[in-house]
Formats: sequence, C-alpha cells, structure tokens
Amino acid sequence: MDSSQIETGAPVSLEIAQIASPSTTLSPTTSTLSPRISKDAIRTSLKASTVDGVFAAVFSIGTGGILLGNFLVELDASPVVFGMVSSIPMLVNLFQPMGAYLSERSTSRFQYSLSTYGIGRLLWLILVIGIVSFNWGGLNSNQLVILSLLILVCSHFLGGLGAASWLSWMAMLVPRQLRGRYFGLRNSLANLTELVGLPIVGLAVSHWYGGPIQGYGVILLLGIIFGIVSLGCQYFQVDINPQLQNTYYGNSSQTSEIQLDSAPNEPSEISEPISLPQMPTPQNQIDSSIWKNSNFLVFLLYFGSWTFAVNLSAPFFNLYLLDTLNLDISWVTFYNSLRAGAHMLMLIVWGKLADKIGNRPILISNGILIAVVPWLWLRMGSSPLDLWLWLPLLHIFIGANWGGVDLCNNNLQIEIAPVKNQSIYFATAAAVAGASGALGATIGGFIAQFAESFGIAEVFIVSGVLRLASLVPLIVKKDLGS
Repeated sequence: MDSSQIETGAPVSLEIAQIASPSTTLSPTTSTLSPRISKDAIRTSLKASTVDGVFAAVFSIGTGGILLGNFLVELDASPVVFGMVSSIPMLVNLFQPMGAYLSERSTSRFQYSLSTYGIGRLLWLILVIGIVSFNWGGLNSNQLVILSLLILVCSHFLGGLGAASWLSWMAMLVPRQLRGRYFGLRNSLANLTELVGLPIVGLAVSHWYGGPIQGYGVILLLGIIFGIVSLGCQYFQVDINPQLQNTYYGNSSQTSEIQLDSAPNEPSEISEPISLPQMPTPQNQIDSSIWKNSNFLVFLLYFGSWTFAVNLSAPFFNLYLLDTLNLDISWVTFYNSLRAGAHMLMLIVWGKLADKIGNRPILISNGILIAVVPWLWLRMGSSPLDLWLWLPLLHIFIGANWGGVDLCNNNLQIEIAPVKNQSIYFATAAAVAGASGALGATIGGFIAQFAESFGIAEVFIVSGVLRLASLVPLIVKKDLGS
C-alpha cells in the first residue's frame, strides 16, 4: 500500500477518555482503563484514508510500474537496472525496523508520516528537473538512469521509515470485524483509479508531442501534486500517540471488540464507540518478543520465501512486453488496466470472504493459482491470438487472484501481531520480505542480463516451483490466524 499519514498543528478533535500521559505510572491492578474513540471519528478517519488511497494511487502510477519501466526502456536501460528498480523498494524495507523504532518514540503518527512520506514524495521533483535538463542536453541517458535510481532509493527509504507506523495506525483505527471489507473497498477504489488513469496517461506519454520522455516528465509532475494532496487527506484522520498505544496494550485476544450492527453493509456501520486495547494485569501478560511468537515466525518464513519466489520473475514481465515483443506503451498500459480492473472487482469479494472464512484459506488457494503464472508466461508470444486474447486473459487472471493475496497478507499480519510495539512487528515482516524480495529480483535481473547463456524460461520455471514451496508453512500451520 502506498499511503501515508500527516498531522497539522491543529489535530482533529477526538472523543478520547481516560488517557493517561506516557509518564503516568499505572497501578498493577489497573485493568479497566479503556481509551475510547467515537464512532463518528472512526467513520471520518476511514473515509479520509479511502480518499487518501485514491490520490496515492495516482502518485504511484507516475512514480512506478509500467510508466517508470517505459521511461527506462526509452533510456536504453539494461535488464540489471530493471532488476534494481524492482529490488530497491523491497531492499529499503530493511530500514523499516529503524523507522518503527523512531515512530514508537514519537508522539504523533500524523506528524511522523509528514516527515517521511512528505519529503519522500517531494524528492521526485528532482527527477522532473533532471528530465528537463535531459531535453535541453544537460544530462545524457546514463546520467538520467542513475539519477532515477538515486531518487528511487531515497524516496523509498523515507517511505520505508514510515510504512510500519502507517500500518500500525490503520490497525488501531479499522475495526477487526470490518478489516477485510474496509481494506477491500479502499484498495478496490485505488485500483479503479489505476484502471481509469493508466490508459489515459499511457496514451498521453505515447503521443506527447515532445516525445515519451518529456511526456513522462509531465505525468510525473502531476503525480507528485496528487501525492501531496493525498497526504493532506490525512488531516481528517484520527491521530494516535504511539507512546499511549504502547501504554494501553494487550495481545490479540485482549483487544477490545466493537459492537456491530447485525448486517453491516459498509465500514461506517459501527453501533458503539471503539475502544483501544485494555491494559492487562501482569499475570495475564504474554511475552511479546518476536522470537517467542511462533505464529509470527511462521508468517515470516512464509512471507519471506513467497516474496523471493515472486520477485525472481515478476519484474521482467513488463520488460518482456516492451522490449522482447516490442509493444507500444499504450498497449501495455491497456493490459495493466485490465489487471487493475480485475484486481478492483475481486478485492471486495475477497474482503467479504476473508471476514467470513479467514485469511489463511484464501492465501493458500490464491497462492497456488499465482504460482502457475510464470509458467503461463512461457507460452506468450507476439502472434495476434496472443496479443488480443491470451495476454488480456492472463492479466485479468493475475489481477483477480493477486487481490486476495495482497489483502489477506496485510490482514493476517495485523491479526497475529500484538498491539504493544505493533509497528516493530510490521517493520520486521517488511524487512524480511524486502530483503528476500530484493534478492530474488536481483538474481533474476542478472540471469535475464545473460539470457543467451541460461535462458529466461528457466527463471520462470524455478519461480513457479518456489512459489508453491513457499505455501508449505501456511498449509502446515493450521491455527495461523482465524
């Protein structure tokens, strides 16, 4: 997810009762303290986060994915560069534990996000300046490629510092019973934005009178503007003080539950105020050490191996379309729009299903289907039948099933992570997945660079096998999550 949180000097008015300051010493017998956030404040927060997701999707279109890939193709970047572009966002996740550590010592999720995501998004303005310089002859293509990689590293590094804090923030605000439906709705609207926006910007870049590189610079500038607007949406989101969150902590079984209407149709249907987790008595406290949490360790094993297997081949699918098949950027964005559309439509379905049957069954079934995707790519060519039928169907298949995987991976780690120092758990998961994913993308990039001696087909075959193998921890650990 690419969204973030900010705060201004005048925070949103909250209906929070009985919150002690971080310096307050709690009595060992204190077990009923229950900070409460009103249902109206929660509704406002969830709506603000949804709008934030839509604007952030526009930012993501301009700063990543197929548009950035086509920009690098126009600059004659090598496959190794494509591997680096895919690995950098994951590799910087190694710094998420440091970001979580810093965020837990802040007093506002809101302000912490402004200092991470805000600066990270503004850094892309340097690339816009670089594109202008390139068109005026000030930079050559190699220098512009290097500049792009540097901006990518710095921007995602700052985003990595803020990601765990954002996820912990949302975990506190989204009611557990509505988690699947809410994130399904939020992500589906973001995908709808991508569905509509990708073909438009693809055509704009492809037919820009100054060339596709200059056209990308214009789209990038617009994306940055939308990214800043998305941060502004967080003004209306309930702020959480991490130090207070860690004061009133508990494990997942001790988390206060909200009361729901009998048949809620949307996340805003909350009949009672939402309470933050209660302070447990010392004898009921459970050791929250990551290395003693078996459920979380199993999740790390699955998540890391899955990310490695996926990224061994995934970064090179668009490169195959743009370079090997020599397709125009407008056609590739059309395929990606089909994928986004299928992703959007199925997210709501997966969200409702996850609330009913749990996240683990969906991860196993959809994971098996996603595992065969690299093998399906092996038969794709440049014949009219492939271009007009099989490639569109493949992208629809990918989008429909990835929706369930993305949603349930997010929900499962929220479910199994205890509330105290929650962002540390999220950051650890992101760091493990980031390191393994970056390793997979880098290895795949080097193999693709020397495809004549080894063959990209072998990369796809191995990727599919490893994807299936990564699901074993989920299959064995039957009590993982609900």
